[in-house]
Amino acid sequence: MEQLKNVIREELNRNLNQIIISNQRKKDAVKKVKIRPVLIKDELYFQASETVDKKEIHTNYTAEQLLPKIETWLREQFKQLELTSATHTIHALVSKKGKATIKVKNECNERKQPLEHNRKKEYIIESGKPIDFLVDLGVMTKEGKIVHAKYDKFKQINRFLEFIEDILPHLPKDREVTIIDFGCGKSYLTFAMYHYLKVMKEYDIRIIGLDLKEDVIAYCNQLKERYGYEKLNFYQGNIESFEGVSHVDMVVTLHACDTATDYAIDKAVRWGASVILSVPCCQHELNGQMHSELLEPIMQYGLLRERFCAIATDGLRAQLLEMAGYRTQILEFIDMEHTPKNLLIRAVKTGKKANNRAEYERLRDFLSVEPTLERLWKDGTIL
Repeated sequence: MEQLKNVIREELNRNLNQIIISNQRKKDAVKKVKIRPVLIKDELYFQASETVDKKEIHTNYTAEQLLPKIETWLREQFKQLELTSATHTIHALVSKKGKATIKVKNECNERKQPLEHNRKKEYIIESGKPIDFLVDLGVMTKEGKIVHAKYDKFKQINRFLEFIEDILPHLPKDREVTIIDFGCGKSYLTFAMYHYLKVMKEYDIRIIGLDLKEDVIAYCNQLKERYGYEKLNFYQGNIESFEGVSHVDMVVTLHACDTATDYAIDKAVRWGASVILSVPCCQHELNGQMHSELLEPIMQYGLLRERFCAIATDGLRAQLLEMAGYRTQILEFIDMEHTPKNLLIRAVKTGKKANNRAEYERLRDFLSVEPTLERLWKDGTIL
């Protein structure tokens, strides 16, 4: 049951579609329970609908309140649970003794009903409340209204903060949390992350932004002084050689080009980061290595080869992270400044290393490649 609770805990976020608890252990007034996420005054809750005869009784729970309730339902009243999220379908059967059999299927599931309790789209950062860095970006007016031409950027910032919101249970609140943003660029997402965690959620955080461009770093440090963001600092440097900290709680890397993503992931794992959020960019490495006679009918077309190599690169990275003890998802991230669509790798440390080395090696050998991340971990300290 503990394993099932951990699986459910990971899915209690905005990406959840629904949970259905059914198959009564004995005849009871409650026939089944349906659970879905709802937003109530900008806070994420989970609405449980218990079917009693032909009526439904609705109760709203926080994630912390819901988990023990689900355990009680499965131990005492029901045998079966089905969970669907944006990326997973999970089936579980629970025996009389509380032993759970779990099957997880990776697949895309469309949301069946709106997330918002009031059926109106709400964002983590709302319009109508001016925020300095968004005003400077031209996303907001001084009155806090969203500039129509910048609405895509406003949605992108909020989508990024949703990814942050989903991993909040993995960030401690009883001490300072250290976050590093590699390749931060002009840093509007870094400022958004600081505002959300420090100002809105009241975390004790320290964020370090790192980029190669001296003028960009100077500009970002000027802005952080203007906003009074005391624990947000920017430094010039590259990912591979950065040694400014000994432990990091979360590593963010957005559009680190080609193998810079691998060096960022390597740093994150060696620091023991609880969370890694990475949007890879320009995955050229495997394009120069990959060779397969079987795939040649596809690979002879430059555009298809480029896309296939990019997908293979991120798939192999995800498998290596699983082997390193991280529960890994690949999600869609919208970024209008770089490309129409990107993939985001989200990895959460579990400490349980997946037994997938044989499958990984078969795929790697079939493609005739040697990814940088595997080479960085060949010393045996990670895998």
